[in-house]
Parts: sequence; C-alpha cells; structure tokens
Amino acid sequence: MLFGDFAYAARTLAKSPVFAATAIITIALGIGASTAIFSVTNAVLLRPLPYRSPERLFFAISDMRKRNVKDFPFSHADFFDLRNGTQGMFEELGAVNTGRATVPREDQSPEQIRWADVTTNFFRLMGGQIALGRDFNDADGQPQPAQAPTGPRPLPQIAILSYAYWQRRFGGNASIVGRPMPGAIGGQGGTQIVGVLKPGFELLFPPDANMEQRPDVWFATRLAYDNANRNSVSLHVIGRLKDGVTREQAQSAMDRVAAELCRSFIIHETSGWFIRLEPMHRHVVEEVRPALLALMGAVIFLLLIACANVANLLLVRASLRERELAIRTALGGSWWRLVSQTLAEVVLLAFIGALLGLGLAWVGIHELRAMAPASLPRLDAIRIDPAVLGFTVLAALAAAALFGLAPALRAARPSVAPLLRASGRNAALSGAGLLRNLVVVAEVALSFVLLIGSGLMFRSFLELQRIDPGFNPHGLLTFQLLGGRGGQQPQERAARVREIQSRLETLPGVAGVTSSFPLPLAGGFSPIRWGLEPALTDPSKFQAVDFQIVLPGYFEVLHTPLLAGRTFTDADNAPDRKGVVIDQMLAGKAFPGQSAIGKRLLIRIRTPEPEWVEVIGIVAHQRNTSLVVPGREQIYFTDGFDGHGSADNWVIHTAGDPAKWASAVRAAIAKLDPHLLLTEMQPMDALVEHAQASTRFSLLLIGVFASVAALLAGVGLYGVLSTVVRQRTPEIGVRMALGAAPGSIFSLVVGQGLRLSAAGIALGLVAAFELTRAMTSMLVGVKATDPATFASMAALFFLIAAVASWLPARRAAGLDPTAALREE
Repeated sequence: MLFGDFAYAARTLAKSPVFAATAIITIALGIGASTAIFSVTNAVLLRPLPYRSPERLFFAISDMRKRNVKDFPFSHADFFDLRNGTQGMFEELGAVNTGRATVPREDQSPEQIRWADVTTNFFRLMGGQIALGRDFNDADGQPQPAQAPTGPRPLPQIAILSYAYWQRRFGGNASIVGRPMPGAIGGQGGTQIVGVLKPGFELLFPPDANMEQRPDVWFATRLAYDNANRNSVSLHVIGRLKDGVTREQAQSAMDRVAAELCRSFIIHETSGWFIRLEPMHRHVVEEVRPALLALMGAVIFLLLIACANVANLLLVRASLRERELAIRTALGGSWWRLVSQTLAEVVLLAFIGALLGLGLAWVGIHELRAMAPASLPRLDAIRIDPAVLGFTVLAALAAAALFGLAPALRAARPSVAPLLRASGRNAALSGAGLLRNLVVVAEVALSFVLLIGSGLMFRSFLELQRIDPGFNPHGLLTFQLLGGRGGQQPQERAARVREIQSRLETLPGVAGVTSSFPLPLAGGFSPIRWGLEPALTDPSKFQAVDFQIVLPGYFEVLHTPLLAGRTFTDADNAPDRKGVVIDQMLAGKAFPGQSAIGKRLLIRIRTPEPEWVEVIGIVAHQRNTSLVVPGREQIYFTDGFDGHGSADNWVIHTAGDPAKWASAVRAAIAKLDPHLLLTEMQPMDALVEHAQASTRFSLLLIGVFASVAALLAGVGLYGVLSTVVRQRTPEIGVRMALGAAPGSIFSLVVGQGLRLSAAGIALGLVAAFELTRAMTSMLVGVKATDPATFASMAALFFLIAAVASWLPARRAAGLDPTAALREE
C-alpha cells in the first residue's frame, strides 16, 4: 500500500509539473542553504577538536589585568612554576611556541619553514602519533649546558618532521630519521631528526594568537628555569585535566600559583598577573561563534519561509482538489487513505527537494570555503559528513511536517455535502483563506527579520569603509625578506638594509621604500611597558603599549599624518639615538593637555630594566590589529635602535597598481642576493580587505538569505492574492456591474496585500527588536536596534508587497463584468 501511495503521488505530481517544480525548487533552496551553513557550524562549533579526549583539554592563559593585556604568553620560569604548583590537577601540562625561519636547500636556494618549539610531552598531551622513528623523550628537552671555552659541546636540537614536509623536502626518504637535518636551524649543536609525524596533525589556536597551524619541523624545546628573565615570554600552555578533576578545582590551583608569583615578583604584582583556564574548543572558536550562530539562525528562518511558501501552494492545491476528495469520501474512501496519499505526495516533494538541496549544499560548501575569512578556524574540515547528512534528513522531515501536515489534514476532511451541491471552482478555494493569510503573515514576519539583519550588516560594512586606518593603503606593495648574507655585526646588517632600500628605490615608478616590523593589519603585534617618572618607584604605574620598528621614511611612504614634531631621519637610525615617535593616543594618555614633544618616557624593549627615550614626533593612530576597534596606543623605534635588521616587512610606494611591480621587485632582490627569500608579497589593500573579510562574509550570506526570503515572501503574497482574485471573481463582477471603477477594484486587492504585509511587518518588528541583539558583536558603528535601518527595511518590504500585489490587482481591475458574472 505504501508503494502504491508513492506511485500515485508521483503520477499526480507529474500531471502538475509547474506546481511540482515550484515546490521542489523552493524546498531545495531552503534545505540547501541550511545544510551548507550547518556544515560550517558543525565543523567549527560542534565537531570535537582532532585531539585525544579533547573535552578535557584547556588553555592556561595569563592576563595582565592592570594593563588591560589579555592572552599573554608565559615565560619559561612561569611555566615551570605553574606545572609544579598544579600537580595532581593535570595528566599532562605542555607548552608550544611557533615561528618561521629561512634555511638553505641542497642547492643553497632559500626555503622558508614553519617551526614549533614544544615540550617533550606535547604529542602525548595532544594525541599526535608518530609515523616513522620515535616521539620525543625527556632527555631531548634537557637544558643546554653553560657555555664556556672548555665546557661541554652544545646539545643538538631534536626534531620531528611533519609528514607533508618529509614528503616535500626529503621525498619520503626513511633514512633521514636518525641523521642531522641539513641546513636547519638549531644553533651550534645542529639538528637531529628522530621521527616523522602521521599526516593531519595541526595546531588550533584563536586567530589573534598568530600561531602557525601546520609547522614543518617540531623541535623539543630545551627549557631552563630562568628565574631572572621572567620578562621574556613565548610559551602557550595547554593542559589535560585528570579524570575526576573539575575546571573549578584546577582554576583554584592556578589562582594559588598566580598569587604566590605576585607576592614573589614585583613585575607580576604590579601588572595584575592572573592565570585563567579556558576550555580549548570554546576558546578557539570564541571569536567566530556569534557570527556562525547568527548565520545559522538566519538560514533556519529561510527554511521556515520556504516551508510556509510550499504550505501555501499545497493549501491552494488541496482546495482545488476538495471536490474530487469529497466524491471519493462519498464513495467510501476512508480519511486515512486520503491522508496517506496526501502525505505521500508531501514526502515525495520533500525527498526530491532534499536531494536537490544536498547538491546545492555541496556547491555552496565549496563557495563558502573559498570566500570564508581566514579567521574562521578548521576551514579544511568543512564538508558533507554523516552529521551533515543527518541534518539534511531531519531538515527534510521537519520541512515535510511543517508544510504538509495542515494541507493533508484539510484534504482528509472535506465538507462533502456543500461541495457536492456547489458548482464552479471558486467554492473550493474559499475554505482555507484564513489559514493561507496567516501563513503569508508568518512569511512576511520572518523575511522582515532577515531584511533587518542584512540591513544592519550593510550599515556595518559602510561604516568599515569610512574608518580611517591611519595610513593610505593604495599604491603600496608589501612583502617580507628573510635570510640572505647580511652579516652578523650591526653595521653589516645596516649596510645590507641600505643596499636593499637603495636598489628598490631605483626601480622606475617607485616613489618610496621603507620597512617595518610588524606591518599594520598583518598581525604579530605585542605590547611592551611604558611609564613616566613615578613608575621608577612604583612599577604599578607602568602601562602597556604596542611597539613597531621602522625605517626612516615609514610615515611618509604610508602617508600617516604627522601631527607634531618630526619623523625619523637617517641620523636617528642608530643604537645610541633614543628618539621615538608616538601616536596621538599615547600622547594624550601620557601628557594630557600639554605637548609631548621633548618629553621623556620609560620603556622596556631591549634591556631587562626600563630606559628613558625622548618623544620627537606625534603621528596619527594606526589601526594595527583590527579596523573594528582602535586598539592599543603605539610607540615607534628605528630599526637601528633595535640593532638593525628587525624591520623585515618591506613597503614600496608605486605609481599605479602595485601588483605590476611584483616581477621587477623579485628580479631586483634576486640580483642583489639570491639567498634572500621574498615571501608574502601582496598589495597593502589586500591587508585592509582581509580586515574587512568577516563583516563582508556575514553581509554576503545574510544578504543572500534575506533576498531569497523576500522573494519567497513576495511570491507567497502573490499566490494568495491571485487565489483571492479567482475566489472573488463573481463578487468583483457584481461590484463592476453596479458601477465600481477599475481603480477601486485595483485598490481593493492591493489594499488586502498591504494589510497582510503590515501585519507581518508589525510581527517582524517585535521579533527583530529582540533577535538582532544577538548580532551586536558583529556590528560596526551601528546599534542592533538602529531606527533608520528598521524604517528603511519596512519601506523596502512595503515596496516588495506592492509589486507582489500589483499583478493580481491589475488582473482583477481588467476583468470583464459580464464574463465575471458567468464564472459561477
């Protein structure tokens, strides 16, 4: 019988191809969009991290609360104290640090590798498995012996290669295990390879941690307890709680460690040093969670709108078939047979729509991965897996229930006697008008909420375009130079920097050349301490400031406005010159109401103890880490102040499209020194676009969902009004025969459409006022309850409603009264 019901449903749908195609495409749009977004949500928020027992992995994070510095790395000594002070809480407590280095290949050409320093227990902690060779052991992390002319030889760095790097660099040669690594970093002791990791192991950290996700070479870090150097921080700490130990218990143990260190070391006490324990998964996705949840909510709304639209189609179809169903009931057909046949039709529509939606989702996932911002973690894990397939099945079943149950029940209980007595088709259409109207009101309300969301995102994107980053990115080409034969002495490095700068300045069309570390909006910023004279006796007076190392000419090349004083000259680019440039935010904070030029600041950047520097200039604030928030105050040092060679991110100001100078720059660098490695070449505009990527991503998706939703709601409104016109054709004929003008008939139909829309918009306003508050963290320069956005979206939807009402109204106004009276 079940097979027969589905066969009957297929034959019935085949006789109504327009209805079937419309319903299937509508379902496919809703299920396809929701499946694609769920695949992202599943990969990022729901799927466990790819580590052993990930639910018990936690980040131990240090904050300097008195300086408003969060997510700060640990020093070696602090890590040892934390590990010793929390014994009994963790199965393993490990640490990691990552970076990049340039090494020569066998042909002496430069190669950039990504490296990670890890404690010897790191792979046991995380569940990383060895494919070849062995894991680290405790001896691999033994501290280096004290260096002396007659002392022991330095110990080698012990390394494990990633599987991808082993294949790429050594061609999968197993004999490399147990041998020294050619050309690798590792100091005087060299590097010894002891193993190769299995494929797929990666480091997952929040985007602003600036950690390498897939290091090529993993080194066992030789940690020494350096009590005197707690200012030198680099370690990111991860721990696995023991079975039976709660997060609260571990946090209490960490609180005791932090309190003891604050009592023992003035630098901890004055900075408000604190250790917090954060679940690893939650901390990794914390930044993107609000946006993904908002997108998931938006796409669920779209699915509901699609279901409402199909429900309206089915209600009209059921109304048109009521006479047929009444005859079948009169001939002895049971209500269950009628329900089962109607439900078979509904399920078949949902099944075909879900299959088509799955295909749309597959295409959508590929597009999402291509346009998703780099800050979205686990991009490679976004795919159609069993969980996503399960969601698709549930979405199809839920959709079938939502759009099919009411039409099926209505079709199963026709009013037999009135329908058999009635003549004409309009009697059947009159029965479900109220239900169809309610469905349209719900569609309008849901669509309006999505329109409000897209309007708020559009306003945010416009605000992002208006933000002044503190520099002009147009016409700037950026790249990083690593390695080369620059010499070990400061004067040799200074000569090499001058040579590079001079060679690039001679290129035709180049208006200026400078370098910096780091680059604005490229990541890698970290704070140092600054203070005034009271900080000499009260270290709690020190505060945090972001620093940047630049060549003279940096502000001129980037067109950063000079507000007071002067910028750096070549004479300032020396270790013994202590002039600094600060931004307007630091000037206002350090010297409110007075000129900062000629004033002195205490800073600590190159010595264990703070030293005095003199302010020679004030420039506009640059947005270094984000366009959304201003960020910390900034202080600038010359490359010479730091010993020359630190400013390895180069910027060239060109006349026109900077990408056209890429090949000339590469050729000039290769001719100067073939051992220099040029990487990460891109226009500065690309960094600005990258900073806008998250907002653009959310705007694009919510905008697409809102557009489709508005279209579906408009189609639903059109369908209801078309049915109303068919239902009221005799009434319209009577009105026109009694003298009603076509204009009044037109207004009658349009008025009904606008009234339905007004009811939906009113309901949507209430819902949007509450629901858009969840978008607050995604918005820039606009409130979630922005009146202008609400008003403009209401006007836009009234326009959509007017267009949807126009065609049925035009048809009604053009009816021939005589023909209309003959309808019945």
